[in-house]
Amino acid sequence: MNYDAQLDQAINRLHEEGRYRTFINIERTRGQFPHAVWTKPDGNQAPVTVWCGNDYLGMGQQQVVMDAMHEAIAATGAGSGGTRNISGTTVYHKRLEAELADLHRKEEALLFTSAYIANDATLSTLPKLFPGLIIYSDALNHASMIEGVRRNGGAKRIFRHNDVAHLRELLEADDPNVPKVIAFESIYSMDGDFGPLEEICDLAQEFGALTYLDEVHAVGMYGPRGGGVAERDGLMGRIDIINGTLAKAYGVMGGYIAASAKMCDAIRSYAPGFIFTTSLPPAVAAGAAASVAHLKTAQHLRDEHQTQAGILKLRLKGLGLPIIDHGSHIVPLIVGDPVHTQKLSDMLLSDHGIYVQPINFPTVPRGTERLRFTPSPVHGPREMDALVSALDTLWSHCALNRAELAG
Repeated sequence: MNYDAQLDQAINRLHEEGRYRTFINIERTRGQFPHAVWTKPDGNQAPVTVWCGNDYLGMGQQQVVMDAMHEAIAATGAGSGGTRNISGTTVYHKRLEAELADLHRKEEALLFTSAYIANDATLSTLPKLFPGLIIYSDALNHASMIEGVRRNGGAKRIFRHNDVAHLRELLEADDPNVPKVIAFESIYSMDGDFGPLEEICDLAQEFGALTYLDEVHAVGMYGPRGGGVAERDGLMGRIDIINGTLAKAYGVMGGYIAASAKMCDAIRSYAPGFIFTTSLPPAVAAGAAASVAHLKTAQHLRDEHQTQAGILKLRLKGLGLPIIDHGSHIVPLIVGDPVHTQKLSDMLLSDHGIYVQPINFPTVPRGTERLRFTPSPVHGPREMDALVSALDTLWSHCALNRAELAG
């Protein structure tokens, strides 16, 4: 067996399909986000503006967050020193979990190293706690949720995206006495559309199912304290398990679930993804706790964020560019071809100093390849003008259609 030849074939397939992914060497400049420095393949550097980052509110640059991290690393050192069960639980981890439980009005929260691990570990563990469990999963759920459902060994039902009627059909077809959980998201990141939270909660109540909500793209940014779409809509009390991230709006890293004390206790006791993983460094936990606390009272950042997203969508629509607008902060611009998407991304970077990563299959379906923009409160008029002008020029240069998609 020629293993190298097999690897060459696998990589070449991606090149041939125009969806080989390359890393862009970006160094963010402290205090100047969204501005960064791009180190080119030849070693030369150039200034760029980042338009595809997940630090939605610029909290990774906030002084209150950096101060908390500096203080923690000065007090404790770099790493946690172990798993949560073996010497890796510190006052910083407990403080962060308390902030998150308070954020979501839950009894407890449980930290993981990422929201991906939190989803995977929790969803794959639930059947151990509820034998015979059936998980009903939205067709467009994140890969981490899909993986957790796939690995749990239990029964699963996939309902069409945001199709409450189809979900009802699936629930009605199953034994009413079997334990059930409905897994869905508040904001689906590729199109930026919202899940029908209230309708799903109603169905869960009717059929005696638990609710599992991924709020990764909403925590910090929606609701009066940043508790997400469920908080905004007054539904947090109807959600049994909330999954969130500390790596997007909160600008640090890590993931978590928030739920009842019994649920968190059971997950931490049974989930291998929690038990056997080194805990977050104390400095990271400290920074995240400071960020969560800060955003509970920083409504102005959420307002500015929504304003900037609205302005960008309005200007791109005015140019006839095919964006999808579901009213969230995510701005997907559909190109529809992997080669053109990569070419646009390359030209934006090399010719205009604008960094936005192409998104291709399998992250999105073939034929819907796109550039996805994530405006923030610190993308000002100058950055906005530069982006809109560059897109207008390059869209014409590449002879792409100007036709608005239905939002």
